[in-house]
Amino acid sequence: MSRSKNKRQLITLTNSRSPISESYRALRTNIDFSSIDEKLQVIMVSSAGPGEGKSTTIANLAVAYAQSERNTLLIDADLRKPTAHHTFSVSNRWGLSSVISKQCTIEEVVQMTDIPNLNVMTSGTIPPNPAEMLGSNRMSAIIEHLKSQYDVILIDTPPLLAVTDAQIVASKCDGAILVVDQGKVKRDIAKKAIQNLQAVNARILGVVLNNVKRKANEEAYYYYYGTQE
Repeated sequence: MSRSKNKRQLITLTNSRSPISESYRALRTNIDFSSIDEKLQVIMVSSAGPGEGKSTTIANLAVAYAQSERNTLLIDADLRKPTAHHTFSVSNRWGLSSVISKQCTIEEVVQMTDIPNLNVMTSGTIPPNPAEMLGSNRMSAIIEHLKSQYDVILIDTPPLLAVTDAQIVASKCDGAILVVDQGKVKRDIAKKAIQNLQAVNARILGVVLNNVKRKANEEAYYYYYGTQE
């Protein structure tokens, strides 16, 4: 089946019994159990560089949370190269940037998807100053407001080594997940991305290794690598 260049496959919907879908559910479970005493409600997903699968990972993780009967919101905070509106086939006329700039209210930009328990807030118009917008007090207030309405909030950001946006968002979240393409990213690059998160005292929940081959004749697989204190 053909799909557009920007369309991301939600395998958790199209093939919920596949090993990859099970890996997303395992990732969800590992996140849930990574903190016993503190609630992990707002989670950022990023990568070291572009093309590592962070947006595919966060979209499928959002579906996995929604399928567990939790009220879930995915926020596309990649105000440079947004994708959520393509993935979920919704409008991007208004979104996060519209709320931060006070052009719209939160309620006006949150959109329902075809998936029960899953809503999405797209990026909105790409602004000239993404880092400043994401670092604003207004952004912090938006997250706090949404925490009273959703069980889980997942935030997609630009890659960590490209711009400072992800570090800024990480400082406002309960935890961060790093997606690493094992066949593409060298160890020192991944280590630098982790150091960038540590520099803002972000809580690194773990690393998802993408494009790991289980066997020569099997598809790429997603693994939850573990937690870090």
